[in-house]
Amino acid sequence: MATSAGTCLHLNYALNPEIVSALCREAGLGTAQIEIRALAEGPRLSAGFGDLDDLAPASMIKVPIAATLCESWAQDESQPEQRVEVGRENLTANDLPSPLVPGYRANLEELGRLMLTRSDNVATNVLIDFLGRERISERCRAWGLAATAVRRKLSGSLPLIADPGASGRNAHPARDAAALFERIARSEAAGSSWLLQTLFAQEWNDKLSGGLDEGDRFAHKTGETSDVSHDGGILVLPDGRRYAIVAYTALPPESGSDRLSRFMRGLRPHLGARGSAVRSV
Repeated sequence: MATSAGTCLHLNYALNPEIVSALCREAGLGTAQIEIRALAEGPRLSAGFGDLDDLAPASMIKVPIAATLCESWAQDESQPEQRVEVGRENLTANDLPSPLVPGYRANLEELGRLMLTRSDNVATNVLIDFLGRERISERCRAWGLAATAVRRKLSGSLPLIADPGASGRNAHPARDAAALFERIARSEAAGSSWLLQTLFAQEWNDKLSGGLDEGDRFAHKTGETSDVSHDGGILVLPDGRRYAIVAYTALPPESGSDRLSRFMRGLRPHLGARGSAVRSV
């Protein structure tokens, strides 16, 4: 059930969905997927309010790739220090200059860290080749992320990267993103500790992070193209309460970042006691 024009929510705790819908309108999010999950121990309530699966995941797809990498380490199929050569076929643009150049032999931990903290597209494409897109998609299905699939490499600009193995658009809707963050927060995913600490080291903090309070910590990943602006992760409050929060929007980055900050600023009082200042973490 869509709660307002273009906005779909999926909440698993007692926050009134009408409040969240109103916050979406006030922040000007427009077409959006919003997922909020309280990660307290004990009974977990869940209520679904529909989804808009046609929003491209952009760089949010990098979290399931990283989770598959960690599982590969846990199953001794690979090692964090194992080195992989960067091929010219995986080069593409990045928001920050990539340290990865053709011929460089990066270790897998370095590639995973660059992919999550800097959203490095070259590192992502090398890992897609190393892990295999069908293997990543299969692992996601095994974790219950039924709508998630890696089907093509990432391009930082037009023209799109040449990708003979492409089979369509990547998929990772907000509800799957929230479910994966919950797995990580509950230490149910292989390598949860590494994933959590790496997400805490996020270098892009201009979206939901702009609405946080002093003392809040946000282990998260952002994603954007010219048509979408997303953010999501695990919010840890000063009193220890935790939430998986994901917001996907059909907004361009130049307006999406500010509106996502505005949304979080409005949502934050409903989550727990507030600190004295706003801080990006």
